[in-house]
Amino acid sequence: MVVLSCQESAVEGKYINVSNTMDMERKSETVEVDLSRTGLDLSNNNAEDLKVKDADSGAILLSQLMDLDEDGNFDLLLFQVDMLPNQNRRFLLTYEEVGEDVSQIGKSTYSRFVPERTDDYAWENDRVAFRTYGPDAQRRAENKLPEGTLSSGVDAWLKKVDYPIIDKWYAQHLQRDSSYHVDHGEGYDPYHVGSSRGIGGVGIWIDDSLHISKNFISHKTLVNGPIRTVFELTYAPREVDGVRFNETKHISLDLGSHLYRSEVLLDGGHMLPNLTVGISLHDKEGEVKTSPDEGWFRYWEPMDGSQLGLGIVVDPKVVQAYKDHRVDYRDGSQLLVMTDVNNGKAVYYAGFAWDQSGHFIDANSWDNYLKEFSRRLQQPLEVSYE
Repeated sequence: MVVLSCQESAVEGKYINVSNTMDMERKSETVEVDLSRTGLDLSNNNAEDLKVKDADSGAILLSQLMDLDEDGNFDLLLFQVDMLPNQNRRFLLTYEEVGEDVSQIGKSTYSRFVPERTDDYAWENDRVAFRTYGPDAQRRAENKLPEGTLSSGVDAWLKKVDYPIIDKWYAQHLQRDSSYHVDHGEGYDPYHVGSSRGIGGVGIWIDDSLHISKNFISHKTLVNGPIRTVFELTYAPREVDGVRFNETKHISLDLGSHLYRSEVLLDGGHMLPNLTVGISLHDKEGEVKTSPDEGWFRYWEPMDGSQLGLGIVVDPKVVQAYKDHRVDYRDGSQLLVMTDVNNGKAVYYAGFAWDQSGHFIDANSWDNYLKEFSRRLQQPLEVSYE
């Protein structure tokens, strides 16, 4: 514990330093503070009252506590910063209730299971929204019932607003007030997934074929908060090329990001030759661009009178190959990225940019985002504790 002097009063707190060692600016980047290294006695204080204060301006920043192992104790503290090239910044973790509070910004991340809509699982932040499909949708599809979907691909909901829309759009759609397939001013869902990988669905590429799972069979919401949402999806055990394994996805999405993070755990799958991440090419009218050495891959396509950019980012060191796979049958044409499976695990990022959202104007701006995103992953912010 460090005792700090603030005018004439003693304040319990801890200073941390954040360094950007890159020659590029970083906007709204998430900082992870390991609470075990702060020396703060969380047992004698309400951890939820812990604040992050800019040491220079005194402003209180938006922050979020996380209990990763669900043992009832917080492990991480998250907050977001803007960093100039090669900048160092200092922050104070404190229970002191002073300074301008800018922590309530009206934006958030969110995810939930949607049993009222054939067991979807949906997630969003202030920029993008996604969903994938659950057991009831599979049952309906296999029994030729209405509203069935047999897919482990990922769908895109295109947003024009920075506030949460998942609950509102589902409610209006189910009440027949309006359809989320029609833009009523906030955005909509014109994206088709079908049996494709959509935006970041996965499979195993063997003998010129992509072996994919069916819909998820169980889910678990781990964290919802202003900066990050985290959840798990589990898929039915399956066998590929003589290897039987279980597949679990640990997915998270941070505020301000256009890409979600997916950590795929393949229990028993350490002998699998790859994990393949895909993007649907739909009717093949878009443009593929790749940079394997930098770890990013994208598709820029026309979408219902607008333009949509899809992207995958992965550590360049684990990229085996990629394939611009084009066929004549529906949902089969895809941009596929084959990655290593290390100790039964693989990590990638996937997401999209819509030119009607106001954040990207063309394919070049999307390319620059993916390139810089990959660079930031390879050279994260450095956090030190005083």
